[in-house]
Amino acid sequence: MASEEELFANIDALLEEEPQLPPPAERARLREAAGITQARLAQALKSTVQTVKNYENGRSEPKSPRLEAYQRLLKGWAAKYPAHAAPAVPAPVAAPQPEVPEAFTGPAAPAAAKTQTAAPVQAPAAQAAPERPATSRRPVAKKAVKPATDPRFPHGPLAVLDGDGSAYGIDGIVLDCPATTVPELVEWTLKESGLGAAKLNRYGKDSDPLIVLTATAAVKLGLPERLEGHEQRRTLRLPEDHPVVKQVAKAKWQLTQRGFGPWARIYRKAQGRERQCVQLAILSWDALDERSWPGVSEMEPADVARVLGVYATRVITPRGSTAVSGLELMTALRSPTKAVQDPATGNWVSGYNAGSLGTEPMDPAPPEATPEHPVVVNSGWKGGFLNEEAYQWVRSVDLLTDEECTLPFAVGLDLNTAFLAAAARLTVGLSAPDHFHGPKFSPKIPGSWLVDLSHIELDPRLPSPFTPDGTRPTGPAWYQTHTVAYAQELGYDVHPIEAYLRRETGAYLDPWHDRLKNAYVDTLADLGVTRDLDDRQFLAAMEQHKQADPALAAVLTAIKATVKGGVGKLRERPQGRQYKEGETWPALQRPTWRPDIRAAVISKARVNMHRKLNNMAKMTGLFPLAVLSDCVVYPSPGESPLDFLPYAASGKPQPGGFRLGPTPGLAKLEGVQSMLWAVDLMEKGFNPARHIKGGDAVLDEGE
Repeated sequence: MASEEELFANIDALLEEEPQLPPPAERARLREAAGITQARLAQALKSTVQTVKNYENGRSEPKSPRLEAYQRLLKGWAAKYPAHAAPAVPAPVAAPQPEVPEAFTGPAAPAAAKTQTAAPVQAPAAQAAPERPATSRRPVAKKAVKPATDPRFPHGPLAVLDGDGSAYGIDGIVLDCPATTVPELVEWTLKESGLGAAKLNRYGKDSDPLIVLTATAAVKLGLPERLEGHEQRRTLRLPEDHPVVKQVAKAKWQLTQRGFGPWARIYRKAQGRERQCVQLAILSWDALDERSWPGVSEMEPADVARVLGVYATRVITPRGSTAVSGLELMTALRSPTKAVQDPATGNWVSGYNAGSLGTEPMDPAPPEATPEHPVVVNSGWKGGFLNEEAYQWVRSVDLLTDEECTLPFAVGLDLNTAFLAAAARLTVGLSAPDHFHGPKFSPKIPGSWLVDLSHIELDPRLPSPFTPDGTRPTGPAWYQTHTVAYAQELGYDVHPIEAYLRRETGAYLDPWHDRLKNAYVDTLADLGVTRDLDDRQFLAAMEQHKQADPALAAVLTAIKATVKGGVGKLRERPQGRQYKEGETWPALQRPTWRPDIRAAVISKARVNMHRKLNNMAKMTGLFPLAVLSDCVVYPSPGESPLDFLPYAASGKPQPGGFRLGPTPGLAKLEGVQSMLWAVDLMEKGFNPARHIKGGDAVLDEGE
């Protein structure tokens, strides 16, 4: 028998060994259970996203001291989220509050509690989904299919159906679709096509299959080739007495409140865990807006399938316009509910998923609302509104110097997905707003602040960072937290008069940002614009990228439109002639109707732009001619940004100013490049901002 000394020596040897980590799959599970993205974990570990991915797929292991830090984090998560236990149902009261910052002083209404539903749901089971039933009408693949990652959806997320019955999917697959009516098409899609996509979040739902109809396919199914009417094309619908609508109803299928339009959803109530829903998109009804999907409607069906397939794989299966898809992506990545176990009954119920916006809509603070919102109309609010919008500013001709007037070129720099960059690591409110009088300002609390910034004097050759039109404020006004924090950053005292603040906060948009950023960067790389290019190579690649592959160029445009449209949808305003002032409108029923989050994104983007403008002025003495949204115009001695951007002696770009590159937030040549100009043209009404193709003054709220 071993002696006590030998046993102790063996134990000491074990204690001196390097700490052991759980298996790679468990590491990923723990991170997802905590609601942390790979990007946030990489930031905490002072590492890269790819390194974290390697940790979670077993390709590499961390070294000391990162090893000990990573192990400590995983141990903490393991204690909170055990592998075979479900968290208890939280009581239907407000979430536990963090330490109250100094700003939360004075009288305030009680924090609103997050409501939770208690509808019984099936307990999550770790078993494979049942195979689809085999039938005599199982589609025949005319081309070999690449192995699918999810066996439930072997043919990908979508198909483009042509008039001859050929359904074109991703990776060149072509299926035979025998359907001659819309109900038959729905049945074929759900039972035989093998189309669909797995959920993007462990608590989310699988994406419903998408069938895109060409004009000939629409006619074959009994639909009109085009919808005609005096309304905007996207608002047109088939009348309720149309034969196809009657066919759908007779077959016991339902249409959503949007009716049978360019993006029609046909469904039945879910049976157990199986959803029964198919999304249709009709090309000849202008389902794919030319601004967001340039040239796609005119492509061959196989090319349309390729464009939409890449978008579906990298972003989300389209559910409507790019704006609708952008909003749907937020919910898909931050599911409002998850299954939790009631400790009293042992039943599984639907509970609030921490970090999400929940299932119920939330009224905004009066200054965050729009003038027609019931909160404003019913209360008689006269206290003003947030005006956090993108820049639309042109420098006065009187402020141009003689030297600037002699420069022969005006060059436009368009920031890559500036609003997406602003969404990164953005803390937003998750609970209802509380009203405070005379609070102390804190840059860590998201909300709306009534404060007077009119005393702040800045260089008039730059736009004011506090107003969209760049003019100096004239008195107290409502500002989002980032705008007020920037005033502090510039060295000025701020003394808020009132504020509407939120106690519960979180980085709600983090996974949304990460997915769209990766989609944007990966698509640019496929077009030959990669991160390893120097500035000259980058500009040359950007000049050619749209011609390199029109299909992928269309995907890139759609990704950018998804960002702007998704942010705009957070404050969708009423549409239609039937709307009457003071009434609610459908968008208000969504938990994602959050004008305060939209204001936070735009405020941060505008502040980021001004910070770069200010740094450029300090480093180079250059001042912009105009700024429109995410595009800035500078006078230049040459036709390239390389002629005026600041570079160190080593040839590397100076930090703080504008830099070229494919990453969101960096700049590219755009718009008024190489345009000759002179002061007399400006005096005759020339406005540089009108010539900028790169930006939209207001994020689209209506798609």
